[in-house]
Amino acid sequence: MGLLETITHPRDLRKLSEGQMEELAQEVRDFLVTNVSQTGGHLGPNLGVVELTLAIHRVFQSPKDSVIFDTGHQSYVHKLVTGRQDFSTLRQEGGLSGYPDRGESEHDIVESSHASSSLSWADGIARARQLNGESDRHVVAVIGDGALTGGMTWEAINNIAADKNRKLVIVVNDNGRSYAPTVGGVADYLASLRPALDQVRTHRRYEASMSWGKKRLQEGNTVGQLVYKSLHAAKKGVKDWWAPQGLFEDLGIKYIGPVDGHDQKAMESALSAAKNYGGPVIVHAFTEKGRGYAPARADVNDQFHAVGVIDPETGASVEEPSGKSWTGVFGDEIAKIAQEREDIVGITGAMLLPVGLAKFAKEFPDRVIDVGIAEQHALTMAAGMAFGGLHPVVAIYATFLNRAFDQLLMDVALHKAGVTIVLDRAGVTGPDGPSHHGMWDMSMLQIIPGLHLAAPRDAVRLREELREAVAISDAPSVVRYSKGKAGPEIAALERLYDGVDVLARNHHHMPDTPQDPQTDVLIVSVGAMSEMSLEVAQRIGDQGISSTVVDPRWVLPVPRSIVQLASQHRIVIVVEDGVRAGGVGSRIRQELRAAGIDTALNEVGLPVEFLAHGTRAQVLERVGLTAQRVAQDVVEQVLGTKVPFARPLPGQPAPRTGQLPIL
Repeated sequence: MGLLETITHPRDLRKLSEGQMEELAQEVRDFLVTNVSQTGGHLGPNLGVVELTLAIHRVFQSPKDSVIFDTGHQSYVHKLVTGRQDFSTLRQEGGLSGYPDRGESEHDIVESSHASSSLSWADGIARARQLNGESDRHVVAVIGDGALTGGMTWEAINNIAADKNRKLVIVVNDNGRSYAPTVGGVADYLASLRPALDQVRTHRRYEASMSWGKKRLQEGNTVGQLVYKSLHAAKKGVKDWWAPQGLFEDLGIKYIGPVDGHDQKAMESALSAAKNYGGPVIVHAFTEKGRGYAPARADVNDQFHAVGVIDPETGASVEEPSGKSWTGVFGDEIAKIAQEREDIVGITGAMLLPVGLAKFAKEFPDRVIDVGIAEQHALTMAAGMAFGGLHPVVAIYATFLNRAFDQLLMDVALHKAGVTIVLDRAGVTGPDGPSHHGMWDMSMLQIIPGLHLAAPRDAVRLREELREAVAISDAPSVVRYSKGKAGPEIAALERLYDGVDVLARNHHHMPDTPQDPQTDVLIVSVGAMSEMSLEVAQRIGDQGISSTVVDPRWVLPVPRSIVQLASQHRIVIVVEDGVRAGGVGSRIRQELRAAGIDTALNEVGLPVEFLAHGTRAQVLERVGLTAQRVAQDVVEQVLGTKVPFARPLPGQPAPRTGQLPIL
């Protein structure tokens, strides 16, 4: 029985000796490699925070003290020491979440996996503790891995620094490869002095003495003020030579570090000093992403930030390749477009590799900008670049567009800026859970004046629609697609005058019989839902119900042919993988009413709920978004036994709710 198996609560860590803690850290790393390699997940970040997390739980008392993980992908070690050691179903339906989850443990607080929000949470919790008189409770926020590039972080720090009495500790997990701990004899000597000096600097008497001396010198004569300025400058110069802490202390927050984040004793010493200080403190820890696992350290791209199922010995993927990913198709095509047009520039937010801009950046490094986790800045900067004569292509995850809505509305759309936004991982994304599903984008985008929105159904259409998007110079354009592999090519029977593709006509007419202008069902398939829509058409066709399946390609503005086709059918079914409320179906319904067309319309999409993790297929089945379920509903609507009722056939009375039609 290993040490890890004896840890069921953070307090169990305090019973272990220094040697046992080293042994436990190795067990944790072995556990992570063995288990995450079987399920996939965020391996590199968690290997890098083992000692840091153990130190936090040794010094602080969760859940009495609140521990918050920014983004949350580096919380696996936290899960292990808070009683969750079954990782066999990590990120699988019904299994352990890949992020903190209040439903799993009282030790988890922030479930959202959007970065840079932890300090605002911490500020709010600390203020509540203060107002409630709970002076014996601390708040610890672990932030890093890029989250410090988010503007929200600095808004929070500005407010945290204004109150010196709240017990709030910010642990900066610095694993950026542009930083490295100083090495050498002098650095080692200074590092040996640092714990003792940090204990002095965070003592209340030290602060009181420094404040008294500062006040006396500044209130004195010219000589006294000169002495203060000289001493202050000397102190600041020495501190900045020792460690780049000036930015933090200039904001008015006590700074401790940098500390070796893999030195258990040093981390506990720094955190203890911060805890005893009694006010806001920043503990700056250097860590290595992928620590202790050679394949991760050798991965120059992102050190196994996130992996699928891999061979734990080599780190090589064992998943069978199944075609080109949506991201890969975009990456190749945008690189080709960039070769053809010098005005094309790429912008992303700390996701150069995940969104497919790496190839573009390699060929044209000066034309791809990574702004960090700053989606708001990215969109407004794009508007400025468009004004300057360029055509920016902003590539981000669909879920992160939420953060830049105001900038898209007021800076890009209002100014009619020619900016293209590419939304990766749109719709149901699967194992990353509620805050990573890209299911909100189409509802948000419906209300932006002048915006063009494309939803390609396959790789061919993605290339095609991306080129159409960058040709729009006087309005924002958006191209959105799913996570994972692009499905098979689905050829159209016909392309209508305004770009709408007709995918199928199942009218079931006798050869010598003229076509009935009142075909039963018009199925409007949005993006990746085309395979399912065609299956729905097949299923209802087996029940004698005629249908037409179309792919609008561009769902905004609503193509005129969709409105015209709706008038020729008894009912319209819009199938989308966004939320139904305010989605594509809702917009088409409004366009029909504006045109005086009363054809019934049913929006088939996602409910307005936070959907738990699982595979894409599992999530869609859970919410009833399957061909079988949709086809069943359509049959009942055509028969007049379920609302919305299809338009009655000639001579047939209109059904009423609860009344079967006369057939």
